[in-house]
Amino acid sequence: MSKVTINSFTEFERYIGQEIGVSDYLKITQEQINLFADATLDHQWIHTDPERAQSESQFKSTIAHGYLTLSLIPHLWEQIAQVNNIKMLVNYGIENLKFNQPVLANQEVRLRVKLKSIANLRGIAKTEMLVTLEIRDNPKPAFTATIVFLYHFN
Repeated sequence: MSKVTINSFTEFERYIGQEIGVSDYLKITQEQINLFADATLDHQWIHTDPERAQSESQFKSTIAHGYLTLSLIPHLWEQIAQVNNIKMLVNYGIENLKFNQPVLANQEVRLRVKLKSIANLRGIAKTEMLVTLEIRDNPKPAFTATIVFLYHFN
């Protein structure tokens, strides 16, 4: 898949109501889950103890933290679009977030993005993007949300 290039507010605006793109798949490893647990101090066994998860969890596997999957948005978004001529990008908010399905260790996920709206706030572009984190070979997504970014164009 080729990246979409966006050079201005006007070019961004052309995507309103359209899918901008889909990222490549990314495998979520147990090591990544453990590192996230260390960073967030959330060492609940469902995330970090594969043996216990195998015997006690309904999933028969450890699962990624929901916030780990959410934190992948910037990385996956970079695979979809290159936004040029900006001084700064700010994460502004998350609306209507719903975790629908756990991501098991070693599953692969990808991001699908559609531009819901864009507004010019005195030279700052406020984008609202509908995002879906898809799990390979699973019809139910890991999560859906509206992500709000502020782009400060030059």
